[in-house]
Amino acid sequence: MKSDRKDKPYRIPIRFTDADNEGGSVDDESEMDRVDPDIDNDDVFTIDEDDASLDAVSPSEPAETLGEVGGPDTAELIATRAELKRIEAENADLKNQLARRQADFENYRKRVERERNETYNRVVADVAAKLLPVSDNLKRALEAESSVEGAESDEFRHFLSGVDLIWKQLNGVLDALGVKPIPSVGEPFDPHVHEAVVTEATDEYEPDTVMQEIVAGYRLGDKLIRPALVKVATRK
Repeated sequence: MKSDRKDKPYRIPIRFTDADNEGGSVDDESEMDRVDPDIDNDDVFTIDEDDASLDAVSPSEPAETLGEVGGPDTAELIATRAELKRIEAENADLKNQLARRQADFENYRKRVERERNETYNRVVADVAAKLLPVSDNLKRALEAESSVEGAESDEFRHFLSGVDLIWKQLNGVLDALGVKPIPSVGEPFDPHVHEAVVTEATDEYEPDTVMQEIVAGYRLGDKLIRPALVKVATRK
């Protein structure tokens, strides 16, 4: 025999408890089945077994929704942030390496420049030291010939002018290389650049003053090529 259950709606009684009895338990299962006779059937919440709305709500739907919102998107966001932090750290490391490389290169450039200048000055000083005696001999020849009377021939005077021109040209080359003469006459005696070979007691100069330059001295920057040989005045 076919049951009439499908024709009758389910009745779900709703039992309200007082605040004082909150948290209490139902002692008798039959009390859950009791329905107040004064409650009209229209006031009873009924669920039709065939109602399609039962299938519309699934217990797993909230979890799936959270999975769609927080699962792959959150994982991708976390991965992106981690990759960003890695790239920022790598960028900072590369900047530090670049700064160190630039500092090393700058130090290397300065060291090479200093060594190049030192090598240049050393080579120029060596060449100048070999040319200075030639300049000294030319100067002595001109000073000796200047005492000759004017009775010399025009050819000799032209020869003397040529020697003077060579001496000036040689001094011009030394000056272009940075070789400078050391001031002597009238300067206070400086043992770092002067070498006293003769002393003379006189009132014409203050004591310890260079009276005469016997051999000129030269320097290249701060490097002394040759000290000046001088005569120094002493107290009379």
